[in-house]
Amino acid sequence: MTEFRPSRFEILPTIVKNLLIINGLFFLAQQVFSGPSAPFSLEDSLALHAWQSTLFRPWQLVTHLFLHGDFGHILGNMFALWMFGSVLENIWGAKRFLTFYLVCGLGAAFIHLLFLSYELLPLIRDYDLIQSGKIALDPISMEKSLDYIQQRVNTATIGASGAVFGILAAFVYLFPNTYIYIYFLVPIKAKWIGLIYFGYEFFFALRNSAGDNVARWAHIGGALVGLLIVLTWNKNSKKSF
Repeated sequence: MTEFRPSRFEILPTIVKNLLIINGLFFLAQQVFSGPSAPFSLEDSLALHAWQSTLFRPWQLVTHLFLHGDFGHILGNMFALWMFGSVLENIWGAKRFLTFYLVCGLGAAFIHLLFLSYELLPLIRDYDLIQSGKIALDPISMEKSLDYIQQRVNTATIGASGAVFGILAAFVYLFPNTYIYIYFLVPIKAKWIGLIYFGYEFFFALRNSAGDNVARWAHIGGALVGLLIVLTWNKNSKKSF
């Protein structure tokens, strides 16, 4: 099957609908419990933190999928979830689609944490050397350096992008010749959009520019996990597709 042709298609299937609602409720909670006057921080508790951070908790591997940075962030992720996820849920059914979504999100989180841990190694080393006095700094410089390192280590990662990229990868694999209308005007086949988009993410992940606050490796990880899952399912049960 290389092109999607709807048949008894539910425009808003159960799991996609509930994921949209849950993400919306979490986003609303983020707006309510934000700022210095908030009684607690949702990001500290539920966003994904590096393994080296004192804020890391195991449940963050899942809960970070339901937090977003701003309206544009959640709008983009939820639109892609609805657009491509609805197709997959209609084909696979609710249980298989939910499993796919969560596994892609978890896989993206693990891959992101692996690369993040590697990036943080020099900072952790410098932190230990500064605290032990092996790197001599004046008190003001020491305080600034330690605060900077702690801020970097405690930086949170939020968003459903890893799981959404898994959905996009699955859609591209299953329906490569389906036309997607860019800005609702320009028709481009899914396979070309997939190649361009994933190539873009891979380029900027390798570039690792300062100030780039996008979790590129989470996107790539989610796409790889999603692709591996559909390859496995397609091999074991070709009738499913």
